[in-house]
Amino acid sequence: MMRAEEEFIRTLNSDQPPTNLSAALVGLWWDAKGDWDKAHACVDACTDEAGIRVHAYLHRKEGDLSNAAYWYGRVDRAVPDISLADERETLRRDLLAPRR
Repeated sequence: MMRAEEEFIRTLNSDQPPTNLSAALVGLWWDAKGDWDKAHACVDACTDEAGIRVHAYLHRKEGDLSNAAYWYGRVDRAVPDISLADERETLRRDLLAPRR
């Protein structure tokens, strides 16, 4: 696990997400804390790929697969055929990866 992921996981002991996170990462943060509504509120208006991917994941987690499929389609992705936990980890890893 890379350093940024370890730092992100450590912040989950706090009551509030770090202020330097993108909306998509704040959404994942609230999801990890078990607050779907706050997670969804963070990404509901996102138009960037990261936010849309988290939005899609949250609707998949909610069980609203048709809505999830719509959001995955917005970023030209199929609904993943992996566990929700694996998708969450993939999202976290992708969103915390250093930009090249």
